[in-house]
Amino acid sequence: MTTAAKGVYADTGLFLCFEGGEGAGKSTQAGLLRDWLVAQGHDVLLTFEPGDTHVGQDIRRIVLDPATGHLADRTEALLYAADKAEHVQKVVRPALAAGSVVITDRYVDTSLAYQGTGRGIDAAELEHVLRWATGDLRPHLTVLLDVEPAAGLGRFEERDRIEAESLDFHRRAREGFLALAAANPDHYLVVDARADKDEIAALIRERVAGHL
Repeated sequence: MTTAAKGVYADTGLFLCFEGGEGAGKSTQAGLLRDWLVAQGHDVLLTFEPGDTHVGQDIRRIVLDPATGHLADRTEALLYAADKAEHVQKVVRPALAAGSVVITDRYVDTSLAYQGTGRGIDAAELEHVLRWATGDLRPHLTVLLDVEPAAGLGRFEERDRIEAESLDFHRRAREGFLALAAANPDHYLVVDARADKDEIAALIRERVAGHL
């Protein structure tokens, strides 16, 4: 897995990202952090990938609908990259330029872990595409909620196209997430997603406070 601390970090605003496997509680923790920041008087945008743009909605349907069936690995990776390009251009950068705190539920690491480590696409080639698509914009902090895939997937009664992948696939993706965090610890907070949600939220608030 390749990535380094170098990249583009916004001069205005604060860019925060939540990553992790299925069922890790990313959406819950992102919402709790948003509420806390708003209570502190910050202007906050909570967003997500894939699908938080008009174009992204169509891409989300293609990549997550089980009816899509099998996609070539490179096709899937390029669709996710296109969603990220649109998301950064239309949603993330304008909010950062306005001085907002932007919290995204998933970003580049998801593709590096799922399509890279999970699908076996060459890490360097994939990262080049993803960094180009996003203008190499990096989060100031990524919160990785780590969960054993069998536990996380057990929280779903119905699964989308990615959630329905094999347990081995999700275990490889987990390894990918952890490798990314280990390679750049200054920009990551790794949290055991099995902990109490309020305890997790407190850990996240403490780390984020150092960036405000």
